[in-house]
Amino acid sequence: MEDKLQSLPDIVQKMVFNAPIQKVWSAVATSEGIAAWFMPNDFQPVAGHEFLVNAGPFGMSPCKVTEVEPPHSLAFQWGKDWTIRFELLELDDKTEFTLTHSGWDAEKVTEFGLSHTMIRDNMAQGWVGLAKSLATYVEA
Repeated sequence: MEDKLQSLPDIVQKMVFNAPIQKVWSAVATSEGIAAWFMPNDFQPVAGHEFLVNAGPFGMSPCKVTEVEPPHSLAFQWGKDWTIRFELLELDDKTEFTLTHSGWDAEKVTEFGLSHTMIRDNMAQGWVGLAKSLATYVEA
């Protein structure tokens, strides 16, 4: 039998913020910034740093920073399966922001017992709302 992942497509959100790259970087690469638009956390922008995000009714969710390249990219593992990547591109006084949530597998379930297939669409909609919250935060 072939051991082949039943991968589901990545969630990708791309937006252009009316804010300088350094302001957007501070919003996605500091504990205070992340808490303002995403979830309370004890993040530090250091590769290898293990941190927790407070996922509300799902409790504290473990994460680990895997990449930090200021002010252009940041990635971290979220839970046991997912990778979150933020990519920033300077466009004069604006910033193009791309969020990628990868690691979806139709054969897997989350730590909370929910199948990836069941929650992927909910998470995709959640990221739409969070991207809007991030826009409001950095454009203020």
